[in-house]
Amino acid sequence: MASSKKKKKVCVVGAGVAGLGAAREMRREGHDVTVMEQGGGVGGQWLYDPATDGGDPLGTAGAHSSIYASLRLNTPREAIGFSDFPFFPNKDGGGDARRYPCHGEFLRYIRDFCDAFGLMDAVRLNSRVVHVGVAPRDDGGDDGVVRWVVRYEGEAVGTTAEEVFDAVVVAVGQYTRPRLPTINGMDKWSRGQLHSHSYRVPDTFKDQVVVIVGCHESGKDIALELCKVAREVHISVKPTAGSISAGMSKAVSNHHNLHLQPEIDCLCEDGRVVFADGSGVVADAIIYCTGYDYSFPFLDTAGAVTVDDNRVGPLFEHTFPPALAPSLSFVSVTKLVVLPRFFEAQARWVAQVLSGRRSLPSPEEMLRSVEEYHRAREVAGVPKRHTHNIAFDWEYCDEFGEKHCGFPRLEEWKKELIWSSIRSTLDHPESCRDDYHDSDLVLEGLRSKGWLTGRAPAMQDKDDSGGEERAPNPQTHL
Repeated sequence: MASSKKKKKVCVVGAGVAGLGAAREMRREGHDVTVMEQGGGVGGQWLYDPATDGGDPLGTAGAHSSIYASLRLNTPREAIGFSDFPFFPNKDGGGDARRYPCHGEFLRYIRDFCDAFGLMDAVRLNSRVVHVGVAPRDDGGDDGVVRWVVRYEGEAVGTTAEEVFDAVVVAVGQYTRPRLPTINGMDKWSRGQLHSHSYRVPDTFKDQVVVIVGCHESGKDIALELCKVAREVHISVKPTAGSISAGMSKAVSNHHNLHLQPEIDCLCEDGRVVFADGSGVVADAIIYCTGYDYSFPFLDTAGAVTVDDNRVGPLFEHTFPPALAPSLSFVSVTKLVVLPRFFEAQARWVAQVLSGRRSLPSPEEMLRSVEEYHRAREVAGVPKRHTHNIAFDWEYCDEFGEKHCGFPRLEEWKKELIWSSIRSTLDHPESCRDDYHDSDLVLEGLRSKGWLTGRAPAMQDKDDSGGEERAPNPQTHL
């Protein structure tokens, strides 16, 4: 590491894919990093937990993971993964080698990444962060730089400890606090209600009438799984353009017990669900597949960072709060980006700013940029709750990485592969993960990167952003 770099003591909150990626980038830049993880292992959301929020079926507390037993990735493994650590199948033939593997295969990949880059010694497991706040001046020094007190609960019940850090990177997941709709009668409806956060297996819904609210990815997956065991499955959707694709409509027509319904008007105490067109069904259970809210209950910024209708901010480039940058940053609030690549680029930028390799605009300039971004989104008709939805804007993602930290652009064949995957998901929701056809561009990309032979080409020896050695060929770790 060059002598001009500044070494910082950094706390990363969360040891999921974003947190581990952040830890790797901090170390590459020479920082002293500690990762606080509340669970007993690394992986974050991908650490499957068969237990659900039994005492709180709407999932507002309890289980951390939202993964259900049958979940498979909806993005091709060849297009995701860290930029220098491809998500190859396990070379010994074990695991799930499919293009769209099960959740356990991605957890295996995360653990292999952690091992390959020696990150485990930076992770403190069973350490739940309960408070992050600005350190008092007597703890933070007299240099005028903001430092942070991190208080966390240890493995032993009732034990807490705290430590002061130069910087905190918030890398917690997006899928822990369920976002629930407001429906007339919802508080009095006496039958089963749960959020998809608490859904695990279909067995408990055998021979039941189930209403699913929402038809995005989890809603479609769960509906198509439940219709194999339930008596009836009704999917309630808002009358929004594009809510239901032609492919999903066709899938519904393939199952006699799967029905599309308008949004719910009210819930009745006798179990009847009344829809906006006046029709209704008597249901045994309702599953809300209505998304998640950002939640940072441990973070105390005295109002400098807030969450308003799922807009976290103000955040310059979805990463730095202007008033507290660069000592506080967020890695993982963006949605519909290629993961974990975009989080990796964010983390590399944060690491380089902390070391002094890169500089940020003034707080005033950053705040103006945020306000301009928000105005532009509002003029475009984007709801506030979608502030951090990037919608696979390749140009923005590529420019973000190049401009801020010299991150490589996403290859064109991967962009084509992702778009073809999205089209297939819309057109063929039941078969898209197992029946696909690659274009010549994708096939050439797969061939050139070793996907068709199972052997990855040699990796460069040096980090293109500054000289730290990269890990050897990741194929040797998978």
